[in-house]
Order: sequence, then structure tokens, then C-alpha cells
Amino acid sequence: MNLKALLVDDEEKALKSLQLKIHRFFPEITISASTQQPMEAIELIKSEKPDLVFLDIEMPELNGFDVLQKFDAPDFEIIFVTAYNDYAIEAIQCCAIGYIVKPIDNEDLKNAIENAIKNIQLKNALKKNSTLIENLKNSQSNNCKIIIPSQKGLDFIKLIDIIRCEGESGYTKIILRNGKEILSSYSIGKFVKMLSNKSFYQVHRSHLVNLQFVSGFLNEGYITLENGDYLPISKNKRQEFIELISNTI
Repeated sequence: MNLKALLVDDEEKALKSLQLKIHRFFPEITISASTQQPMEAIELIKSEKPDLVFLDIEMPELNGFDVLQKFDAPDFEIIFVTAYNDYAIEAIQCCAIGYIVKPIDNEDLKNAIENAIKNIQLKNALKKNSTLIENLKNSQSNNCKIIIPSQKGLDFIKLIDIIRCEGESGYTKIILRNGKEILSSYSIGKFVKMLSNKSFYQVHRSHLVNLQFVSGFLNEGYITLENGDYLPISKNKRQEFIELISNTI
């Protein structure tokens, strides 16, 4: 599959290194342009119409998220390039968008590009990018969405609609407040990383709950949820859990 890529990074060395690695591992990808200037990147994306954009997050003038938000319907696949940043990676992971961390590891790069190629074939970049833009605009509200890979494809779910997540043999069952259940190929650990800073708490190794739906705590070591579910809570997490619940009331 022949693809056209565009590279955006304010560091010249980083651009050259990334370009060499792409040529080495994916010769079928043509790099049509590269730039160190975020404003120029916007014009290049419009004119070049790349299939794939490598987009640095931390740049002067405009960051990578700012660049993305300049497009009403961004239908190109993105791989974000970043130094480690909790908020940035959290936002990206929630939308199932690829990222690589500087200094770039060869295997991480290959995995990110291979996943991007699959996504390009599935033609789902527009929805993922639009979800990320929506989440960035609503980062302090319950309108944020998470993208969940399921057996049928991708589900786009508002965080406020998720009651809890339950780990099952390497998969995760997501229970929604409308009664629907989604089985995701992500492990429970993946959801813990994505949601722990968004009013979710792991009460047990197999259970992650939305604190907004907790209705009670039982002395024998269980919590109850508004939908009637009854879950165990690990003994070493009970005090922290009670403190968190107290802060949300």
C-alpha cells in the first residue's frame, strides 16, 4: 500500500531522524513534505493531502493539538510525536490515536505505523480525530468520549455513560447506564490507565467504577452501584475509596 506522509516537528534533528527511520522500515511510504513551522504545517496538510501526518505535540506558537483543531474535518491518520506528558498521552489514548515517545524506539515506530496503515484501510481517521478535537474542547466536562475497540469495530462512548468496567480473561466488559454491554479487546489495565484521572476508580483488580454511579458501601467489603450491581472492594483500597467518594459528594 503506497501512502503519502507529512512530518511536523520543530526540531531539525528529530525530523531528519524520523525521516531516515521511515525510509528504512517503510519504503512504500513517500514523505511528501516536512516542516518545523506549525503554521506552515497547516498549509502543507491542505495542499499535500497526506494519508498520514507525524505531528509533534510540543511546539512554539501552536502545539500539535492546536494544528489539528484548525481543520473542520481532519480525515488524515495521525501519529503524535511527544516527550512524555501525562495529559497528552491520556488524551490520545482515549481516542485510539497513535503516538510515539522521544527518543523514538524503532519497534514503537513500526507498531505505530503498522496500526496507522490498518486504520487508513478502515477509513476511520475522521471520526477519531473529530472525537479528539471534541474532547480537547470539553476536557473539563463529562462530555468527553472514549473510543473502545470492540468485536464489531470502534464504539464512541461518552464517559458519563459508563457505569463500570470489568476485566475478563484479558478482555474488558464495559457496562453502560442504558443497560448495554460492550466487550473490548483492551485489558482492564488499559482502561485503568485511560480513566483513573476521570472520576473512575479501580476498586478491585477486575473492577473499575465510575464514582458518579456509586450508591453505597457495605462494611463487609462491597460497594453498590445505581444500576443495582454489587462489587467487591479490596481491603487495602477501602479508606482511599471512601475519601474519594467524600470528595465527589
